[in-house]
Amino acid sequence: MTVDATAPRGLVLVVEDEPAIADLVRLYLGRDGFGVHLERDGTAGLAAARRLRPVACVLDITLPGLAGTEVCRRLRESGDWTPVIFLTARDDEVDRIVGLELGADDYVTKPFSPRELVARVRAVLRRTAGAPDGADRPRTVGPVTIDPARRTVLAAGAPVQLTSTEFDLLAHLMARPGRVFTREELLAGVWGYAAHAGTRTVDVHVAQVRAKLGAASVIRTHRGVGYAADG
Repeated sequence: MTVDATAPRGLVLVVEDEPAIADLVRLYLGRDGFGVHLERDGTAGLAAARRLRPVACVLDITLPGLAGTEVCRRLRESGDWTPVIFLTARDDEVDRIVGLELGADDYVTKPFSPRELVARVRAVLRRTAGAPDGADRPRTVGPVTIDPARRTVLAAGAPVQLTSTEFDLLAHLMARPGRVFTREELLAGVWGYAAHAGTRTVDVHVAQVRAKLGAASVIRTHRGVGYAADG
């Protein structure tokens, strides 16, 4: 089911098998100017993501057919980096970490405020919209060059594909080389909602960025404090 696919904020794919939750999410996203396409199972959701090219995907983790984590994994394996937000029925740190490691950009635990979910979608899309005026010049720290305007990263001259959240975490650190950011500062500066997320989220994303940069990684751990970009 697609609702107003030409909406000004773009089309969001929602894959949720609980009709009441799906309808509530559709209602609130629609009120905020998003078009919404609903699917009830993971297999149909994956096909819709590839066919419709939404601006973002909201995926329940537990779905008939393919799990939401598997949908995300297959999208990332095919080079599709559309922002993904997971819905999870369990407040289980392991589940959340697995989702982030698969390339998700954010997660919301049920029961959730539909207004908060809309805010999360908007925050992810702001991160993919490009850098604000005056902050779009390329930056280089050691062997890593980041271009905020084009949202590209080179590590030792080779392109690196990051999720929107991973990119913004790296950009935040590289904007002030050598400056040590606490995990709480990174949550507030990158995610924008420090009160609603645990610092383990930062650690998982840092680990993912480091793994993708490989030997060229410039992110340093300052034990007991936080992280810095230091060439």
